[in-house]
Amino acid sequence: MTLSLSADHIQAMNAYAERTYPDECCGLMLGKVQEGDFPDTPIRVVTAIYPVENRWDQQIADDLQDESSSKTRRYAIAPEEMLQAMQVARCRNLDIIGIYHSHPDCPAVPSECDRRLAWQHYSYSIISVQQGKAREFYSWNLDVNHQFQPESLVLLETISS
Repeated sequence: MTLSLSADHIQAMNAYAERTYPDECCGLMLGKVQEGDFPDTPIRVVTAIYPVENRWDQQIADDLQDESSSKTRRYAIAPEEMLQAMQVARCRNLDIIGIYHSHPDCPAVPSECDRRLAWQHYSYSIISVQQGKAREFYSWNLDVNHQFQPESLVLLETISS
């Protein structure tokens, strides 16, 4: 799987991650899935970034039986924000193709919680924010065994208007 996005998209996600530090940020990537150069190699092409508020709280932690009740180690997207993003995407003839979030003072590697809650049809991009500065950006997708695999990144040219 490949995720194609512009440097502006990455910069927008990095800036949001830095603003929300020391909490995790989260948001959605809107775009389209296109056929790749080879069979069974789709490309997720990001058209827009849709930041949302991290709604992780103690109730979510309790429901998931997760001891980490802190927004500094977990994120959650409220159902109403997901629905609103779906509506925005539909109006623009786009789909939600991925989710991004930050890992404050940790590597940009999926956690076990990230894996447990992930869906196979999304890209999962993670920004490592060290001492308030975005340092790493990696993207991942789930394989058929529900394990994260690194996802190739292709940078699109930014079109000035």
